[in-house]
Amino acid sequence: MTILVTGATGNIGRKVVDHLLARGAGAVRALTANPAKAALPDGVEVAVGYLRKIETLPAAFDGVEAMYLAPTPDTVEDVLRLARDAGVARVVDLSGEHESWWGGVAKAVEASGLAWTHLSPGDFMENSLSWASQIIATDTVREPYPHGRSTPIAMDDIARVAATVLTTVGHEDRSLPLTGPEVLTRVDLADRIGAARGRPVRFETVSRDEAVAVLEPDMGDTAAWYVDTVLKGAVDWPAQVQPTVERITGAPATTFAQWAQVNAAQFLP
Repeated sequence: MTILVTGATGNIGRKVVDHLLARGAGAVRALTANPAKAALPDGVEVAVGYLRKIETLPAAFDGVEAMYLAPTPDTVEDVLRLARDAGVARVVDLSGEHESWWGGVAKAVEASGLAWTHLSPGDFMENSLSWASQIIATDTVREPYPHGRSTPIAMDDIARVAATVLTTVGHEDRSLPLTGPEVLTRVDLADRIGAARGRPVRFETVSRDEAVAVLEPDMGDTAAWYVDTVLKGAVDWPAQVQPTVERITGAPATTFAQWAQVNAAQFLP
């Protein structure tokens, strides 16, 4: 069985490749527009292509039974049509609720005629890297909503679930909600980063405009949207831990403290 991993140089897709190999998956094919950048392990077949360039995809789908689908809402319908016509039987996609930004991917996958499994993660632990520059400069996080809550999940855990679902049966036509093992406030996240790097991180509550100004150097035009939508929305969000990672993979989900320990150097000068 050949498994195709799209977005194989992406933050999650690259980890999916590693977890498939660790599970002893048969033939693993990685779709990438830049094979040199991918630095893929020996034994992985490289297919040069890009989900937003449909003409590059037909050869990548040849002989594929299952694929991990990275989210590209603008071309997803054409991608799925090519996959179906090539004989791909199953797709595991990164998506979310129909009403969300991810919704176009989820709806297209469900309408494709392929067996499908949605992976629906919440907040990524890696999103806290947007704090790195201000923590390095000031040992402080400046945001307007200290009590905003989330259940952050490590991208590696998402990839671990994807690899498990791709290599086992019984997950077809299901949406799997993915969270980390804890409900954490923004202050909790700052405290855990401080503990991991050995230097406390102070949380300073600031106005909406101040927060946007702090984030703009790293996030550009998306800073205002992030503050107004993601951070503000987390205040009243009914955060709830889901046991999906451990149930599917048999191993506990990564805690934020564990993730922070591994990534502590990124928050230090």
